[in-house]
Amino acid sequence: GINAEYGTNNASSRMKYSKNVSSSRRKSRKAHFNAPSNIRRKIMSAPLSKELRTKHNVRSMPVRRDDEVKVVRGTYKGREGKVIQCYRKKWVIYIEKVTREKANGQTIQVGIDTSKVVITKLKIDKDRNRLLLRKAAGRSAGKDKTAEDVEVD
Repeated sequence: GINAEYGTNNASSRMKYSKNVSSSRRKSRKAHFNAPSNIRRKIMSAPLSKELRTKHNVRSMPVRRDDEVKVVRGTYKGREGKVIQCYRKKWVIYIEKVTREKANGQTIQVGIDTSKVVITKLKIDKDRNRLLLRKAAGRSAGKDKTAEDVEVD
């Protein structure tokens, strides 16, 4: 077919390791926008602040309701507040002090994308704690491997 003519089917031009995952843009977008709530939770992750990152040895976490975040991009840059709601259907979070006035004077929440925020304070319960420990263990295991490789050389 068309792929054979242009040589896009050879291994060097396409970096794909798993046969179970498509590298098609169309299918990736479909999977993303039709993702169920539990997968959206993971996609709607945000990086941790520098202090939290050093404390927990974890880079990012899924945002949840009572976390405190800081907006680092866009019109509302610099605003901090508690997450009121994670609206997974719309891919946004609502933050306490991030509001705007409608023409009729009513104040409404403004949806902020999770990629534009940094988590400054985590609400920790037992499940969240287990996740933090698990992620930290994975990171430290990865660090050990790289340290050993350096020593061998």
